Amino acid sequence: MTVRFERYVALGDSSTEGLQDPDGAGGYHGWANRLAGLVAEAQGGLLYANLGVRGKRSREIRAVQLGAALAMKPDLATVFAGSNDILELGFDADQLEVELRCMMGALVATKAVVMTFTLPDLTGVMPMGRFLAPRVRVMNATIRRAAAATGTRLIDFAAYPVSSDPRLWSADRFHVNAEGHARIAAAMAQALGLPGTNDNWQLPLPEQNATSHWTQMAESWSWYRHHLLGHLWPGGSGERQGHAKRPQLESVYPEDGI
Repeated sequence: MTVRFERYVALGDSSTEGLQDPDGAGGYHGWANRLAGLVAEAQGGLLYANLGVRGKRSREIRAVQLGAALAMKPDLATVFAGSNDILELGFDADQLEVELRCMMGALVATKAVVMTFTLPDLTGVMPMGRFLAPRVRVMNATIRRAAAATGTRLIDFAAYPVSSDPRLWSADRFHVNAEGHARIAAAMAQALGLPGTNDNWQLPLPEQNATSHWTQMAESWSWYRHHLLGHLWPGGSGERQGHAKRPQLESVYPEDGI
């Protein structure tokens, strides 16, 4: 590896926090934790902070997390925001771009390597995916512009069909599962040029038998009942509760397995 990273700070929402990638002890691993572990393994150690909090919009992430992140003087940072913005009735892509450029630009200005990614097409992932698809496309275009304008490294998951495989997504369909988190971390590690990385994260999952129409309808109804309403109504599922899982820089070593 040509570059050694001393301090990694992750900014974002529930994706960054690591939801739906349980660690077996009541918490979550998540792609940011997994990436920190991969960097630590490659170079023998790392200081790492995770400021991600579930349910946060881009404006909240910028207002609360950016200052804290800059104070830690990271040389590696990840910024992911917008997935909660697109659920708002008054989704404002221009404002999202302002927030993203502010966060990415401020971190890049300190000479940090900054990374982000797009969302895949959710049409086949969740029952209402086709209704969200236009907003996801706008969000992705916004992320691409902000990344290009600030020099942020972009992993464009929207360009890889495997990202839309429902088997990489948890039962709530709003978050990827453990395998999905692992693939995000692997893609970021490859983008950083970590030794031993490859493009296996792009490989499709094995083919499976198609489910019947009635099974699909039953699964959709169950999802609407158990996941959609609770996600959209604050307090219904606890989605907007939570706090930063790792608000200060802490040492990570190869054997930690975070």
